[in-house]
Amino acid sequence: MGPKTERRQQHGEQSRQRILDATVEIAAERGYEGTSIALVSERSGLPRSSIYWHFRDKDDLLAAVIERSYRLWRERLLKAESVHTPGLDRAGRLREMTAAVADSLLDQPEFLRLGMMLTLERRPVEAKARQLFIDIRAEVMTFAVRRFQDMLADVPAAGRANVARKLAAFTLAAADGLFLAYQLDPDTFDLRGQFEVLAITIDAAWDRLTA
Repeated sequence: MGPKTERRQQHGEQSRQRILDATVEIAAERGYEGTSIALVSERSGLPRSSIYWHFRDKDDLLAAVIERSYRLWRERLLKAESVHTPGLDRAGRLREMTAAVADSLLDQPEFLRLGMMLTLERRPVEAKARQLFIDIRAEVMTFAVRRFQDMLADVPAAGRANVARKLAAFTLAAADGLFLAYQLDPDTFDLRGQFEVLAITIDAAWDRLTA
């Protein structure tokens, strides 16, 4: 690979990221229906031909935005989760876990924000981007179930998966609600503090669910 080819590839990737960045901004302002290739071209400063070179259509473009935003959010979450305090009891581990989720959403909010937008905007033919978000959420659910199963070592194996699924489903639903409340009033809603309350709630329900 020569220098010209490398420069061309680098320029192409830079253009792609500019397109994705512009799409994130427009989608956050106008939703799926209000996002158009023309607006993305105007916001990114790139011609439509450049956008169509990278993406087949608007739906393909928004799917790429969802995919990138998920990757960035997941990297942030795993980084936060990698820091563990030795010797914590269950309540402490839950606080660390929910704090990691809160920090990841504050740092990389685009994935859940855009995903919620797509989820609520139902249409006769489902958008590729919406289906991608649904598929990724199923992956997140599986990830959360595994995390809870690791914490349920003292529960009989026969019932462990069921309890883990209940805890994971509740945690994800509660996280969605807290994130939405934060989006409505980010200046006064304490997302980290509310996620700590979520940890306390999960801990309080733990014994009853595992009985």
